[in-house]
Amino acid sequence: MSVTSSECAVVGCGVLGTSLCKQLLESPEFSSMQVTGITKTKNRHEDILAEVGQSERFTMKTGEDVDGEKFQNVVFCAPPSGFEDYPAAVHDSIISLWAGPSEGGVFIFTSSGGIYGFGEQSQVVNEGSPVADPSKNPRSARLIFAEKEVLSNGGCCLRLAGLYTLDRGAHNFWLTSGKDVTGRADGIINQLHYDDAAGSVIAALAAGPTIVSGNVFLISDGHPMTRKEICESSLKAKKYQGFKMPKFLGTESDPVGKIYDGSASNKALKWDPRYESFDAFMSSLA
Repeated sequence: MSVTSSECAVVGCGVLGTSLCKQLLESPEFSSMQVTGITKTKNRHEDILAEVGQSERFTMKTGEDVDGEKFQNVVFCAPPSGFEDYPAAVHDSIISLWAGPSEGGVFIFTSSGGIYGFGEQSQVVNEGSPVADPSKNPRSARLIFAEKEVLSNGGCCLRLAGLYTLDRGAHNFWLTSGKDVTGRADGIINQLHYDDAAGSVIAALAAGPTIVSGNVFLISDGHPMTRKEICESSLKAKKYQGFKMPKFLGTESDPVGKIYDGSASNKALKWDPRYESFDAFMSSLA
């Protein structure tokens, strides 16, 4: 088995994985890193290559193409929706793709802050807060058991806040669907731009195994907003001008939502978001 110190495999090249590949190739800190994007099929390979940019240091492969290859660093950012058994898929990537901690690299799993479940009273959560009961929350259970696979094998988990771009995220659905919103108007949402999520992964790669191995990090922009505030901010952007504020159907008996405190993670990874807040991002596009 041959493993070089410059190798990184990115499993799953959707919006997050594609942004990560592009930023890795542009990063001065990883100027010699060979990056391999891994997908289930070749269907989107041309689109991904076009978005990332042609580079001798970037290769797209399918899972079958990398059979037997090992990588010093592996980032698993494929969503649960693409797998019948998500924890098993994560475990398989750890065993079949990662060279292991002895090679000086890291395995990074992009999890979700949704693992904490719903918050009843604006409860503040951090990296050490208890997660939801998997027996009562099947959606969280997939992430909880996937995280266990990662942490027990020396990898690290980045629990990401709600991801967005200009035209991806809850705000886009709320404003363009013409449907009422089931949650309460003052319900709290923690957010993170896709590019900042990718940036946090790069920070974890740069921090290395001494800092990240076996640990959990909570990643958000640090500016939680209510559903109504998110819609108000979105309406500032040219794309959404002319749309109307949706009706919120939630009541006081519905969960308020949790507030993420990822300050310890920011400090440990020496990372700060490029987009200070969702409002700042939308305001820049007014």
